[in-house]
Order: sequence, then C-alpha cells, then structure tokens
Amino acid sequence: MSNILIIDDDDGMCHSLSRVVRRMGHVPATAVSLAEGRQAAAEHDFSAVFLDVMLPDGNGLDLLPEFAATPSKPEVIIITGAGDADGAELAITNGAWDYIQKGDSIKKISLALERALEYRHQRRKAARICPVTVLHRDGIVGDSPQLRACLELTAQAAGSDAGVLITGMTGTGKELFARAIHDNSRRSSGPFVTVDCASLPETLAEGLLFGHRKGSFTGAEKDSSGLVMQAVGGTLFLDEIGELPLNLQKGFLRVLQEHRVRPLGAKEEIPCDFRLVAATNRDLEVMVEQGEFRSDLLFRVRAFNLLLPGLADRKEDIREICGFHLGRICRSRGVELKGVSTDFFEVLESYDWPGNVRELVQAMEHGVAVAGLEPVLYPKHLPPRIRARVAKARIAPPDFGEGQSFGEDGQWDSVASMPPLQQYRDRVCSRAEQRYLEFLIRGCAGKAGRACEVSGLSQSRLYTLLRKHGLSMKEGGT
Repeated sequence: MSNILIIDDDDGMCHSLSRVVRRMGHVPATAVSLAEGRQAAAEHDFSAVFLDVMLPDGNGLDLLPEFAATPSKPEVIIITGAGDADGAELAITNGAWDYIQKGDSIKKISLALERALEYRHQRRKAARICPVTVLHRDGIVGDSPQLRACLELTAQAAGSDAGVLITGMTGTGKELFARAIHDNSRRSSGPFVTVDCASLPETLAEGLLFGHRKGSFTGAEKDSSGLVMQAVGGTLFLDEIGELPLNLQKGFLRVLQEHRVRPLGAKEEIPCDFRLVAATNRDLEVMVEQGEFRSDLLFRVRAFNLLLPGLADRKEDIREICGFHLGRICRSRGVELKGVSTDFFEVLESYDWPGNVRELVQAMEHGVAVAGLEPVLYPKHLPPRIRARVAKARIAPPDFGEGQSFGEDGQWDSVASMPPLQQYRDRVCSRAEQRYLEFLIRGCAGKAGRACEVSGLSQSRLYTLLRKHGLSMKEGGT
C-alpha cells in the first residue's frame, strides 16, 4: 500500500483519481494548488504524485525538481486537460514518469500508476543492494531542488561509460559538471582532457584531435599522439561540441563507434579507450535540422542529457555561492574575509544573471577589488551595470493600462482615475512581458530552443511564462 498525492484544482478530477487510487489498494491525498502540494510533500512521504500543469498559483512543472529533492522522491505523473507536446517533452526531460491527459481512460491512468510504482519498487531494491556513494562535487555549490536534480543525474551518468551531453546557457558550470562526472567514475584516476571545439583551427583540427605522423603535412616535424589518445583511460571533454567542424564529425563518430583512431599519415588504426563528455549552449537538434550537425553523432553523444538550470532559476543558491567564492577571492588577494550586508544580497537576488554563475563570480571579484580594505561589502561595491539594471527593473516602464482613462501621452483625466502605483506597475509589466513573448514566439517560428537562446530564459522558465499568459510555442496564443 502506497501514499499517492493528487494535485489538481478540479474537485471532480481529484475525486475521480482518488477513487482510482483506492481501488488499487493505495491511500490518496489531495491538494488544489502548488502551495498545498508543496506543503503536503514536505510533511508526508509519497510514492507517486498526479500533478496538474495549470494550477491557480503557477505551473505544476515547477514542482518537479522539488519532488526530486524530497527524501521520498516520488514518481510524478503529469496529468492535464490540454494536449501540449512541448510541455510533455519538458516534463519527461525534467524527470516526470509519464504525461497523460485527463480525457484518457481509467485503465490508462491506472496502468501509468501501476508501472510507476513497480519502477519505484525496483529502483529502491537496487539502491539497497548497491547504495549510492557520496558524490564528489568540487566547485559545484548550492542545495536548491534544481541543482540536486542535476547532481542525481550526474551520479547516474558517472556510473556508466555512455556518452553525456551537458547543455545549458553560458556560465552555468558545464565544465564543472563534466569534471564531476569524471571524478566520480571508474576512470577518475585517468586523464581528463578538455578540447575547446570553438578554438580548433579547421585546417589543423583533424591532426590535433587524432594525431599525426612525422612528415604527414607541411610543418609536421615529429609524431603527435593527438588529444583523443591523450584521453585514453580517462575522459575526453568536448566543450562547445556544436562548433566541431562538420567535415570532422564523421571521422569522430567512427572513433566513438570503433574505439580506434588513425593519426594522419599512419597506415593502421590504434585502439583508444576513453569516455566522452560533451557540452554546448547551442540547440543541436536545430543544428541537425539545418544540416550543421550530424544526427548520428548527436544520438551517440547524448545517451545522457544533463540540462543545467540558469542561476535565475535557482536564486536560493546565490548566498551559498557567494560565501564559497568570497573566501577564495579574499585568500587569493591576501585580504581578510569580508562581511556582506543584507542589501548586498538583496541586489544580487533581484538581478536576472544572464551570465549565470560565471557572471556572479565576476561580480564578487569586482566587489572585493573595489572594497579594498573596507571590511563589509555593500551594493555600492557591485558593478554599476548590475545596480543600474536592478534599479531600472524596480521602476515600471511607461505604458498604458487597459480600461484606464488616459491617452497616448500617459496622462490621466484626473487624480481620481489613477490606480494605485503597485497595481499600475503590475499591469504594465505583465502586458510588456506578454507582448515580448508574443513577438518572441513569432520571431522564432515556434522553436523553443531558439526562443531560449534569444531571450536568455531557461526552458522551464519560458514555459512557466507562456502558461502564465495563456500562450503556446506553436500558435503564440491560447
């Protein structure tokens, strides 16, 4: 007998699902909002969760990493009244067990729950036989649900020799996670070789990767083993794999498939045993559609896909990240550890961090340098562009509220017709946000990956905003 949580604001749906759960011999509990569901998961252990997407206080998908971070780690079945292919993909990518519609048959819903519970039983049984060891996570700081979900997948990837593709915006720490996979794998005693594909000169890339024999081309004055052979026994990390020249991708795919490499000018292939981890901030599926990346290579490197959240999606980690790097920065500069004012953190947590953790670390380095011998960091010590952007965000841009009696110049007919300032700000910001999203969808032709690249939003944040305004990537409307 298992405890099953149902989160849905439709009383009829809660009642129907509760009956299904009881018939299967389990105990149902219900919640009608994100807040109630979050509280229930914090207070009780559940084996599975039926989770609606459209809830009164937000997007149900936002709870996925939080459930993954709870001690019971329930299997989550997303259930919604609206067919949403992009949302289904996002849900599964973020760890949901299944994604079904409210119109599906009782049999299908029951089967989804039965299979989820069976999978959970097998997973827990395997965990008792082979308990998970402590993950070495040097430099990866934070304890947010989003980060913990990434660390769990990192541990799974480390236990395998399959290819790993780490994706995410610039500055999210892709190389740190690549190193964590290596350090926690059976190859940890071997080399970790980093290749920046963006800096590989196209005319020399093949020789640099695969090696060459003396005299194989002009300037080849001696044999070179190549970067692939340097990674034998360890991990080869291809950073920005999306920049790997197209004419080199076929050769590299063969190396991955055969575990053999032929240096330029050599007559025979050489065995090469290495594990591949790759990273990119580009949408490789879009590149495949455009003929810029080989689909067979993408399938080969993406046995595991680790999507790193942007810092804006895990702001609860900011203070811990600051504490970690502040100590390091102060030691490197030979100064006493500095204190941090409350309003310093308030500014950091109000900023959207397009450069993610890398930008935050740079801001901390700037702050320590500007503070000099001053013992405490204040907002004044932060880069002016960050303080200016936060200040600007606190002031609503000029716009016109719906239903208000004022004209194009932004003037009201009278003071009596003016709404409260906060209400005006909320309306203005919401309308500006919606117009931005509508134009983004049209401009990106409904491509979620391209929209994330342009807007700087993570995929989960993009879908949260779309649902908030009743938009979809396909049509830009309800």
